[in-house]
Amino acid sequence: MERIIIPICLFATIFGIFYIYLTTRNRERLALIEKGADASLFKSSPQNIPVWKLLLLNLSLLLIGIGIGLLIISIVRAYTTLDSDAANTAIVFIMAGISLFTGFTLSKKLEK
Repeated sequence: MERIIIPICLFATIFGIFYIYLTTRNRERLALIEKGADASLFKSSPQNIPVWKLLLLNLSLLLIGIGIGLLIISIVRAYTTLDSDAANTAIVFIMAGISLFTGFTLSKKLEK
C-alpha cells in the first residue's frame, strides 16, 4: 500500500504546480487586459527568438556542465586521495551553476 502512495503524491504535486501556474498566469493576464495593457506585453522575447531555442540552449549547457563535473570528479579521484561524497556533489553543482550562468549570458547575447 505504501508503494502506491509515492507515485500518486508525485503526480498530484506536479499537477498542482502546473494548475496553480496556469490559473495564476491567466488571472494576471486578464487583470492586465482589463487595465488596458498592450497584448505585445505577453510575448516572451522581443525579437521573436523562439522560446524552445533558449530552453534547448540552457538545457544542453546544463547537461554539458554536469558531464564535465563528473569528469572532474573521476580525475580528482584518480590523482588525489580525496574521496568525499560532499566534494563530488559540490563539483557537480558548481559546474551545473557555471553552465547555467553561461547559458544565461548566451541567451542575453542572442536577444541583442
